[in-house]
This record gives sequence, C-alpha cells and structure tokens, in this order.
Amino acid sequence: MKYRSVFDIIGPIMIGPSSSHTAGAVRIGKVARNLFGRKPAWADIFFYGSFAETYKGHGTDVAIVGGLLNFDTFDERMKTSLHIAKQEDIRITFHEEEAIPPHPNTAKIRLGDEQGELELVGISIGGGKIEIIELNGFELKLSGHHPALLIMHNDRYGAIAGVANVLAKYAINIGHMEVSRKEKGKQALMTIEVDQNIDDAIVEQLKALPHIIDVTKIVE
Repeated sequence: MKYRSVFDIIGPIMIGPSSSHTAGAVRIGKVARNLFGRKPAWADIFFYGSFAETYKGHGTDVAIVGGLLNFDTFDERMKTSLHIAKQEDIRITFHEEEAIPPHPNTAKIRLGDEQGELELVGISIGGGKIEIIELNGFELKLSGHHPALLIMHNDRYGAIAGVANVLAKYAINIGHMEVSRKEKGKQALMTIEVDQNIDDAIVEQLKALPHIIDVTKIVE
C-alpha cells in the first residue's frame, strides 16, 4: 500500500470513532451518491465481515448513510444521518451478510428511484482510504480519491484509443486505467483516474465518440 502523506496513515479529519469503519464508510456512500447523480429514493446496504459484526457500535451505518446524503467525513450532521434520511423520505434497509467477503471491511450498496438503480461494492482499506471493486456487476478498481471517468462502451476496436486521444488533446494525464467486460463483444466499462477535474465539455466530446454508451465523471 502506497501513501501520499503522513495524513493517509493517521487518517482524515472526520467524525469518529474509526477511520476504516467510519471515514471509509462515508466515502463508499459518497461515491455511490456521486455515481447515481441524485438523491436516491431508497437504499439497501449490505455489510460483510467486520462491517457486519460491528457496524452499529462503530457507527458504520450512520457513516455510510451520511455519504449517501453527500456529507463530508467531518460534517457534524453525520451523527443524525439516519434521522435526516428519514426526513428526506429515503428508505434505508441494512442487511448483515454471512458470506466471506474479499476484504474484512466490505459493503454493497444497492440504491435507486423511479428513474433507475445502481449497485456497487466497496471496501475500506484503512486510514479512510477505500476502493470500489464492483459497479453494476463490472469489476473495477476505483479509489475515490482522484477525479475519475467511468465510461460504459461497446466492446469494439478503437473505443479505448478514441477516449485516450480526447484526453491527450486536452493534456489530461491518466494516473490509472483499466477495462472490465462481462463478455467479449458486449458492453464494457472503462475506469480512468486522472490528475485533474474534467470539464463537462470534454465529457460531452467523449459521449459523442463511436461505441460510447455513457460517461460519468467523479469530481475530487
């Protein structure tokens, strides 16, 4: 594990008690909200491993809902996130899972409304750092700590090169990139972490490329 500074080891500024069980959970919830793009009407939250065993005592339930409400890790409203979600008519259901997870601190969030649904799996790896390892059935590796693009596309020759050319045109440096597909020749998912936030105009150019289905950006 590489850390950029001592603060990655100490942990972020946050509402306690635990960077892995609280701050990490906030960030998993916040990424889910960011990807969904709006306030959900409902959310089913599945806890695995250590999360399932200790989520009430460590406030993981409060934290992950705070993330879904788009709160930062240090937001004082975090303590009453469950109450706020109820006030905003967001139906929250928690599930304790017995399956052996890929990491002790694993959560799956399934959320939606009348317009659509989204499902992701995230892990909290310590010090408030996270990884999103699955999105709508596609495997990926997304830290949530850098600006990123998630590009759904048809698995066709030239799709990746087209995206790379647009980013190069605007001098956008790629820090991490990977592609996941469920089946050859069908839909695939590009995950691209970059060094700077990307303008909406560039996103629209990417959407206009051949074989691109949808583009979602995550702002740092």
